Amino acid sequence: MKVAFSTQDKQRVDAHFGWAKNIAVYDVTPEGYAFVENFEFGGKLEEDGDEDKLAPKLEAIKDCAILYVAAIGGSAAARVVAVKIHPIKVPAPEPILDILEKLQDVLKGTPPPWLRKALQKGIEIHFDEDESEAKHG
Repeated sequence: MKVAFSTQDKQRVDAHFGWAKNIAVYDVTPEGYAFVENFEFGGKLEEDGDEDKLAPKLEAIKDCAILYVAAIGGSAAARVVAVKIHPIKVPAPEPILDILEKLQDVLKGTPPPWLRKALQKGIEIHFDEDESEAKHG
């Protein structure tokens, strides 16, 4: 499962999603985690009502299941949820590696329902049409 982190320093979740200079992506499994990629963003990042600046960030995290942020605006959160990514606010700057270790531990046990749903991201479920329709006879 891929997880994204909004970060200014590439070490901690310490950035508002829209203002983040970096989005670090990691792959997490019950056995461990691995760094995948860091996406850097420049230009005018402060809050200015320009929704278009979110497009590259949404593209960068499109295959992630979870997004950790220090803060996220309402419209940005709606756009993140619309692409089936679960945003999580971190109340104070927290080291990314600490979050990864906690997440790995949760995956080893019984993940809560929201996380089980997030784990399904990217897994297409197809039903045979004949079996899904009630048979009347």
